[in-house]
Amino acid sequence: MTTISDVAKVAGVSKSTVSSVFSKKRPISKEVSERVLQAAKELGYKPNYWARTLATKETRILGLNMKAENVKFSHFHLSLINGVLHECNSTGYQLLINTLSQQFQEELQNQVSSPVDGEILMDPMERDNRLKPEIIKEKPIVVIGKPPKRYENAVSYVDNDNIGIAYEVTKHLLEKGHEDILFLNAPENRTVAKDREMGYRNACEDYGIKSFKHIVEFKNELTSIEFAYSTTLKLLKENSSVTAVITDTDKMAFGVFKAAAELRVEIPNDLSVISFSDNGGLTHEFSPPLSSANLNSELLGREATRLLTELIVAKSNLVKRVVIPATIIERGSTSRCKVFFEQNKQNF
Repeated sequence: MTTISDVAKVAGVSKSTVSSVFSKKRPISKEVSERVLQAAKELGYKPNYWARTLATKETRILGLNMKAENVKFSHFHLSLINGVLHECNSTGYQLLINTLSQQFQEELQNQVSSPVDGEILMDPMERDNRLKPEIIKEKPIVVIGKPPKRYENAVSYVDNDNIGIAYEVTKHLLEKGHEDILFLNAPENRTVAKDREMGYRNACEDYGIKSFKHIVEFKNELTSIEFAYSTTLKLLKENSSVTAVITDTDKMAFGVFKAAAELRVEIPNDLSVISFSDNGGLTHEFSPPLSSANLNSELLGREATRLLTELIVAKSNLVKRVVIPATIIERGSTSRCKVFFEQNKQNF
């Protein structure tokens, strides 16, 4: 079996130099590095991964921690993962995607230490056991989304301006004359739900709308499509005055379209629909095409990974916040409110 001593002998260098070439812990000249790598190739030598990890205390692995219910990835998550992988590829890190339930994660933490150099946490909640002082001190962490308020100054995060984009989405509908807007929001324990509700409320108040009876948070007992379908169907059957719907995801929008089709409610003439999305995947599978707020999910993944690797390399506890822009893309599923403009046509 070829050893590091064999490589050092053939390359005419010390064992510590061979070790440094592979670990990159100290600079080695290009000439010497090439000689060592050529000798290793000729001898068929490869350093033991775990032995190297023990010596350097680095695994060159990043973790992506997702909630267990996201095992079946949406297009948003796939696009975000593509962004993470792009940065991993350019920096030489491997990626470990963790979708274990909270119970299994805690059991595993009690048995072994984490094999990652740093971790990206997705879908933060108001009470999130993945964020504890002892965990934050243990390794670099970057959150995609806003951390719980008590950890905002303790952990770095990458996020959209969810208050701002929810305001703009709501304003987009209000300016088309929609006054009664159903908002199918994220689960109430998610931090993003609070921000988007605030943006929705702020826009309604600025336009003189004081009633918020149609904010409904997603309930995990149903799939997102079933939740949106049943909620929309119930409201429309009750002859609700709702003329527009904002959905947390594309999948929720599918449920809205399904309910509208069943009741022969025409989109967008009778009901406008817009979704928080990533400007890809499902949006063009709708008929008419779905208007959306493009959240730039791939860029979220890239920036979170870039920030995490910076923290790892610098061994820094500095807390940073990166805001990713989001834009509204109007397609065929939103239009002027027919009822509003018929009632006020003398003003137009």
